[in-house]
Amino acid sequence: MNQINLRNFNRKVKPGDDFFEFVNGGWIKHNPIPATEMKWGSFYELWERNLKNLHLLIKQVAKKNQRPGSDAQKISDFFRAAMDIKKINATGLKPLESELARINAIKSVGDLIKVIAHLHTLGVSSVWYPNVEQDDKNSSRMIFRLYQHGLGLPDRDHYLKTDPRSKEVRKEYIWYISNIFKLAGYKPAEAKSAANQIIEFETRLARASMTRVEQRDVHKMYNKFTLAKLKKISPNIEWGAYFQGIGIRGVKDPIVSQPNFIKEVSLMAKNVALGRWQQYLRFHLISDFSAHLGDKFEKESFHFYGTILNGIEKIKPRWKRVVNIIDDAFGEALGRLYVEKFFPNQAKQKMDQLVVNVTNAYADRIKKLDWMSAPTKKKALKKLSAIVCKIGYPKKWRDYSKLSINRDSHLQNIINAEVFEFKRTMVKFGKPIDRDEWFMSPPTVNAYYGPNMNEIVFPAGILQSPYFSGTDDALDYGAIGAIIGHELTHGFDDQGSHFDEKGSLRNWWTKQDRKRFMKKAEVLVKQFDAYVAIDDLHVNGKLTLGENIADLGGLAIGYDAFQIANPRRMSAKIAGFTPEQRFFIGFAIGECAAYRPKALRERTLVDPHSPAKYRVNGALSNCDIFYEIFDVKEDNALYRPKVERAKIW
Repeated sequence: MNQINLRNFNRKVKPGDDFFEFVNGGWIKHNPIPATEMKWGSFYELWERNLKNLHLLIKQVAKKNQRPGSDAQKISDFFRAAMDIKKINATGLKPLESELARINAIKSVGDLIKVIAHLHTLGVSSVWYPNVEQDDKNSSRMIFRLYQHGLGLPDRDHYLKTDPRSKEVRKEYIWYISNIFKLAGYKPAEAKSAANQIIEFETRLARASMTRVEQRDVHKMYNKFTLAKLKKISPNIEWGAYFQGIGIRGVKDPIVSQPNFIKEVSLMAKNVALGRWQQYLRFHLISDFSAHLGDKFEKESFHFYGTILNGIEKIKPRWKRVVNIIDDAFGEALGRLYVEKFFPNQAKQKMDQLVVNVTNAYADRIKKLDWMSAPTKKKALKKLSAIVCKIGYPKKWRDYSKLSINRDSHLQNIINAEVFEFKRTMVKFGKPIDRDEWFMSPPTVNAYYGPNMNEIVFPAGILQSPYFSGTDDALDYGAIGAIIGHELTHGFDDQGSHFDEKGSLRNWWTKQDRKRFMKKAEVLVKQFDAYVAIDDLHVNGKLTLGENIADLGGLAIGYDAFQIANPRRMSAKIAGFTPEQRFFIGFAIGECAAYRPKALRERTLVDPHSPAKYRVNGALSNCDIFYEIFDVKEDNALYRPKVERAKIW
């Protein structure tokens, strides 16, 4: 996507009526969503370029005989095994026979818990999700944590809502489960019966699950238990056997994010027949590995999760799927090759300066806030100055020496990668914090703020056009500058603001400041609740609040930083637009995206990000300087009276 190309605009639309359409309408019109995608725009187009570059690197590695045990050998052998679809088709379900036998051998609740533990080491989703992570209330220690998990549909509400679309999805899900079982050798009547049992089982889990909005409350999600207390709420789960099964020792005070869910699982362990548990575990074992069991299984999985849920018409070419799998399985090994070839050092240097300017702009804004008291401002500035910025790639690369990969079996390589990652996570328990660790691979087109690390991270993959080009400061500050501001703002949104400069959950605000902040945030909630995403489905203002606060803050801070970078107020036009106008154009280009209708509905239900159009127009409708630069008047659709505009950071 060219950054300033008038063909990409829709000049029939006024900037003050729909800025998203004004900047991106032409591009969306001339670039229909590919048959293999649920969404298409800036983000996906850039990832497509990265995929091609990664594929080129992998093919170069695969051409040569690599040193046994080296990262290059693992990349090469993984790729070769994954691309041998004839062998994968011929093998089918055979590689999972031992795992299925393990499930078939369950004779007691004790056996059940041991099998659940084993499946967790393989990355199979079942009932709860174990993790080792920083303690929210003491970020200097690594603790064990349990989360609700184990649903085959994207969200609890898919099981509980009674609207026509939800009913349709559940019906199709039953067909999917049934078809998976038929491929596994079940007779049609047996498969249908198993499918009905599983959706009944998962509906019970769904009823006990917290909603996505409830899960945004960091205090409700932090429930420290003693082992005695954990056993009291879940007497039918032998936690000692479970911990042994996942290879972790010395757990004394686990964090249970959703206690009521664990209570329900314990009850189900007692009053749901073991045969039904076995059906549930069989299905999730096969379904979770369906993409690696050959064309028939993968076709069924894609039909439901790709076409039914998201409207995707065609599965991606195999090479793209395999490159994505490699990036997910050992992305730092592949990422190391990527940054050597595609990430110049000068890009990193320019990003360093961008971060400095954006951080300084944020500090200035905090100092000038009229709603925050002096004591809280002092602590906010302390937290801001403590934020660590990671750019491009890690200081030290992940060690994959204990990961075994060969050309014999694609599925075994997948299992080995899952077990390796699970063990790598569990071994962190009780160990010192690794502050050099990254949670995204270098080629990733994304960025994140980590509240416990109090860090912002920008992988090399996103530091390219249209987010970052190095040729036009106005566009760069509007795109990547606003993203830097966005990630910084996450440290001070309705969730991140509960964590202090060390990354620990602590109340460092005065009560009055918190009350004023939430009153201002409520303005955004109401604004976004009013937006209609598709048909009669509205955006969920509470679910998307954190991202909407970050978008609003990122836009304002990015613009201030651009003014710092452009002290002489250079006014040269490009394509007829001033630097100030190009800043906002860069912001809109960065969010250019079109969705398939089904995908848009799914994203609205489960994604904490608002649809792209409202991320742009929603933020801009609250930005005073945007009104001035694009001459937005009362008769324009984006106009809001000043008293109704959301002003936070």
